[in-house]
Amino acid sequence: MTDLDITLDTHQSVYRERLLEHLLIGDLLKYSWLHAGATLEVSQPSIDRSGHDVVLEANGVTRHIQLKSSSHLAKTLSQNVHLGLASKPSGCVVWTRFDRTTMRLGPFLFFGAEPGLPLPALDAFRTAKHTKGDKDGVKKERPNLRVVRMSHFREVADIPALYEALFGKSTSGPVHGQVLSPDR
Repeated sequence: MTDLDITLDTHQSVYRERLLEHLLIGDLLKYSWLHAGATLEVSQPSIDRSGHDVVLEANGVTRHIQLKSSSHLAKTLSQNVHLGLASKPSGCVVWTRFDRTTMRLGPFLFFGAEPGLPLPALDAFRTAKHTKGDKDGVKKERPNLRVVRMSHFREVADIPALYEALFGKSTSGPVHGQVLSPDR
């Protein structure tokens, strides 16, 4: 790891987070374009209040998705999952693993239920705590977050498998048609 890598990881974490989000959404849109009739719709909340970063809809399934990411080299073993996802239809977490040198995405980790079903219950998971202590060194609980270990996520190899995990098998194929001339 070079000094530049450390600097980028430390000081540009929001940039990297947004880059990974755009790459993931772009890959899902490309898959939809090529294999599912360009039916994927994307919405993003203006306020991060209920734990989801993006809303995706396809095949009649709406997914409120909390996005997480870590490099292949990261030792991260769990993620904090927002309780608000449980109140959303088909709430889920997509944990993107990526290569730090190429920014290539995958494999993915998925925590959620089948398309159309709610997020699995979070009651059994422990409550997350702040990473830094207060003035007395006490790390207070974060009541709206639960710690979900990697072992509770299902590995998903690639974008086609992730698309299917999110929306089920596509019922429409690519749209092929006649290209209209500007005169028509």
